[in-house]
Amino acid sequence: MAYAYLFKYVIIDDRGVEFGARMVTIDGKQIKLQIWDTAGQESFCSITRSNYRGTAGALLVDDITRRETFNYLTSWLEDARQHSNSNMVIMLIGNKSDLESRREVKKEESEAFTQKHGLIFMETSAKTASNVEEAFINTAKEIDEKIQEGVFNINNEANGTNFGPQHAATDATHAGNHGGHQFSVERQV
Repeated sequence: MAYAYLFKYVIIDDRGVEFGARMVTIDGKQIKLQIWDTAGQESFCSITRSNYRGTAGALLVDDITRRETFNYLTSWLEDARQHSNSNMVIMLIGNKSDLESRREVKKEESEAFTQKHGLIFMETSAKTASNVEEAFINTAKEIDEKIQEGVFNINNEANGTNFGPQHAATDATHAGNHGGHQFSVERQV
């Protein structure tokens, strides 16, 4: 299948290394998402850190029913910013919103964290799929906006840019509207 963008996702959690891919549509453009799940163990840190290089975005995912995952956010954020592009779009995801009765992290705490650090915020439930698609799409839209604004140079591989098969090399007027970006996702649940 042809696509205009390629976003690479790296997910850190405790399930082991996995790979997947899927397509989403943003403003009429097909976006291919490559998803790498690398596990949150120390042995995977070097893999994860190398994947931050050249990324256009990151999702930091904490479990709202486990305070310790929220407590790791500052460290995850520092790691992501240290090893990545300074223009990277970052969204904080508070996962397990379906377990409100077991909540240990207040929504207001997450909102304050995102405001303090200039992040985007959303709560999701992987179990019910509530807001999961929206989290990927909203973050991809933010990256697309940065492409349109010229924040990401699509010809600079340091930004994680790759042209998808839909890109027409002869169409110079739309050259800034196509390109792929690595997309790093950090998850601990």
